[in-house]
Amino acid sequence: MKTATVAVWAVIAGMLLGMWAGGHPDNLPSSLREIFVADDGQTQSVSDQAAGLIRDKYFRVTDPDQVQDSSIDGMVRKLRRQYHDRFSHYFNPEQNAQLSESLEGSFSGVGMTVGGNSDAGLEVGFVFRGSPAADAGLKAGDLIVSVDGESIRGEDVDLIVAKIKGPEGTDVTLGIKKGGKGEAKDFKLTREQIRVPITANRIREVDGRKLGYVQLTTFSQGAGVALKRATERVIDKGAEGVVLDLRENGGGLLPEAILTSSVFLDQGDVVVETRSRTEGNETYRALGGNIDAPPVVVLVNRNTASAAEILAAALQADMDAPVVGTRTFGKGVFQQVLDLENGGSLDLTVGEFFTAKGVSLAGKGLKPDVYAPLPKNATRDVQLNKAFDVLSGEVASGGSSETGE
Repeated sequence: MKTATVAVWAVIAGMLLGMWAGGHPDNLPSSLREIFVADDGQTQSVSDQAAGLIRDKYFRVTDPDQVQDSSIDGMVRKLRRQYHDRFSHYFNPEQNAQLSESLEGSFSGVGMTVGGNSDAGLEVGFVFRGSPAADAGLKAGDLIVSVDGESIRGEDVDLIVAKIKGPEGTDVTLGIKKGGKGEAKDFKLTREQIRVPITANRIREVDGRKLGYVQLTTFSQGAGVALKRATERVIDKGAEGVVLDLRENGGGLLPEAILTSSVFLDQGDVVVETRSRTEGNETYRALGGNIDAPPVVVLVNRNTASAAEILAAALQADMDAPVVGTRTFGKGVFQQVLDLENGGSLDLTVGEFFTAKGVSLAGKGLKPDVYAPLPKNATRDVQLNKAFDVLSGEVASGGSSETGE
């Protein structure tokens, strides 16, 4: 759910882990057994055999850890190609440590979020105030095309993010196309310890009414608690309705998707359904303890993904909260991070998720009730203005205003 990853359940990866932790090759699916296991009846995997031969016979001395990293990465890349899976990948020990830090809500980096990777590059989302990225003048919509002189074309988003992160006080050079256009220019940034601001909130007066704005930037640990406190804060200040801004939110932890939904939904309301070949099917419901919320409008864009899509879809389905913006990312699957003995981890797709209405968002995203694009050259946040207009109408009509594209 990094980008954002949804991580929760036990996995399909025993077939891969067995090759490194002693599992018998006969337990592999036939298609993978043919790839990784010798055909002569030996119980040693081909990958283990090849690693040993490289260690013993190669004309240069090799690093066994690097050989092992390459081997595991190759296995995952094979699965990605075979099953058209954009989200499974391998983190080496260093990258795994950085991933763990980001899921805990803090990390050493340059202070920005990023959207989905494309052939053009990786789009900058939020830029946190006072961060190295902000000091360098980076803004939402800028396009990252290289890291330390190496092109990021075709690489996994999480792996690119791992390269941008690093030890505090070290430098990273990003090739940036300002506004996504023109020639790329190099920006040298010094990494700092970054505390991710999970929420932001404020009050805006529209048509003589006090309306609340709550922004949720991530689904890291504590997101549910943070969202509840931020929403209660604007209500305490007199907000008659709330705009929940999930733009550029790439998701995170599945349990936090349940907890954030529970801030608004009645106990027992369906939040999301998951289906997994190995873990069975589950229906997750709101846990109770929801606040007595006024009308809510959800604001999304194309980089709203994973756990953020789950939350938006749940509020739309269960409490008829209007969704404003553009179609969301359309992830539709969830992953689990599995630790390996070398200190790395496998981030594997283990199942699919479906909205409270039983709809898969994979590849198509969540359709907004009110279509509101944000032009790249916009000088005002017209999406947010539209969300407040819709919310004002909801408040005026007691939460029953009509919406549509």
